[in-house]
Amino acid sequence: MTNRQIKRSFFRSKLSQSPGVTSIAVFLLACCIIFGVISEHFLTQSNWLNIIRQSAPLLIVAIAMTFVITTGGIDLSVGSTLALVGALTAMALQNWGWPWYVVLFSGILLGALIGAINGFFVAYEGIPAFIVTLATLAIIRGLALLITQGYSIPMPKDDPFSFLGRGWVMNIPMPAIIAVVVLIFGFLLLNNMRFGRYIIAIGSNQEGARRSGIPTQKVMMKAYILAGVAAALAGMITTARLGSGSSNQGEGFELQVIAAVVLGSTSLFGGFGTIVGTLLGVLSICAMQNGLILSHISPFYTQIATGLIILLAIWLNTKILNPSQSNKGK
Repeated sequence: MTNRQIKRSFFRSKLSQSPGVTSIAVFLLACCIIFGVISEHFLTQSNWLNIIRQSAPLLIVAIAMTFVITTGGIDLSVGSTLALVGALTAMALQNWGWPWYVVLFSGILLGALIGAINGFFVAYEGIPAFIVTLATLAIIRGLALLITQGYSIPMPKDDPFSFLGRGWVMNIPMPAIIAVVVLIFGFLLLNNMRFGRYIIAIGSNQEGARRSGIPTQKVMMKAYILAGVAAALAGMITTARLGSGSSNQGEGFELQVIAAVVLGSTSLFGGFGTIVGTLLGVLSICAMQNGLILSHISPFYTQIATGLIILLAIWLNTKILNPSQSNKGK
């Protein structure tokens, strides 16, 4: 075989191994072409920097959610966690006068605590993840409403903490830099470390993983802690970017996160996850939302499109990644 044939064969084998990732890459490319034709501003550097900056919180949480969903679980509380941590961040800076580094550490610690609570009930008590995180979604959102009384809490002007959401380093938005660091960490953790192999093994066969000596309960709990920390970090970035914290932040955020992860071809049934696919899923959703706005299409269509994306992603999950699941009951 010639070098060209070898490269072509290698490329085809990679495509066949990741059909879901390939399909979302094609979808993203199609979105870029369509919106690039409709709006002359869509493909500009400034617009894409804006897309990347706004998509950073979604990407950070979606990477952590990839681990949770790969275990066969789900976390519906990330949007509420984002709101609670964001609101408390603004209050700590504005009302309590805490230093920015104490606020940052405390926010991450609170996110880890929320994730640990979710993980405890799911991993150690055996309660379905959907039920646990649906309950904590309501509890945490209620706490955010109670603390803020429904009001938006402004941050102090020119506070160093605002650099987290508004700062630029070498013409790159600070949220984007944080998201890239999290992306690299998530990729290495899932693909090159023992923890990632344990996550995949638990999603494939939890009982088999337990019998082979994997500490399944600890690993699952750590996955939910990662999701809680990621949601807290996203909440602080959002508050820093907007200049205020609110109990209304993050409403419907969990649906966007799940849509991005599943659209990226991570299996809802567990056992398969891909960080690259999650990245493409996030970019697809954010590019579509941005393109609809630049095309002067009503933003209400964004929710419709997000719902359709979730439905499409679930269908692709059952037909491509888990065809055996779609045949059950026939």
